[in-house]
Amino acid sequence: MKTLFLGVTLGLAAALSFALEEEDITGTWYVRAMAVDKDFPEDRRPRKVSPVKVTALGGGDLEATFTFMREDPCVQKKILMRKTEEPGKFSAYGGRKLMYLQELPGRDHYVFYCKDQRRGGLLYMGKLVGRNPDTNLEALEEFKKLVQCKGLSEVDIFTPLQMGSCVPKH
Repeated sequence: MKTLFLGVTLGLAAALSFALEEEDITGTWYVRAMAVDKDFPEDRRPRKVSPVKVTALGGGDLEATFTFMREDPCVQKKILMRKTEEPGKFSAYGGRKLMYLQELPGRDHYVFYCKDQRRGGLLYMGKLVGRNPDTNLEALEEFKKLVQCKGLSEVDIFTPLQMGSCVPKH
């Protein structure tokens, strides 16, 4: 029964990822949960994050902008995500990062999943994002299942505090 459920869940997830090209992913997304693999240093995990702003660029490319607090300084990141031939898959940082955007059932949550090539190894990270800052337990359960299918453990999931944008120090 578990095998059937997993097969149906993965099939549904794959079907939803193909719908991404027709969905509007742009706008503001609130980070509801994150997962990083065990090799990600504990002191580098963001404790406070701002909403992610996704902007559509020409040719299907996207730009994601967000800020987060690491200890005291505010850090701003802008990631140019170049569309690939595979629906829902983007490359960033000259192909060093592969980003996957997958819609969850309900159309108000996505998982941003990243494979990052670092020093000869791979680092995996996932973010559950939603259109509003409210917690959705159903979406959180789907996120847990998805990141476990990608090789991350439930103990790798954490919930950073949501904050407004901060101003990075230069």
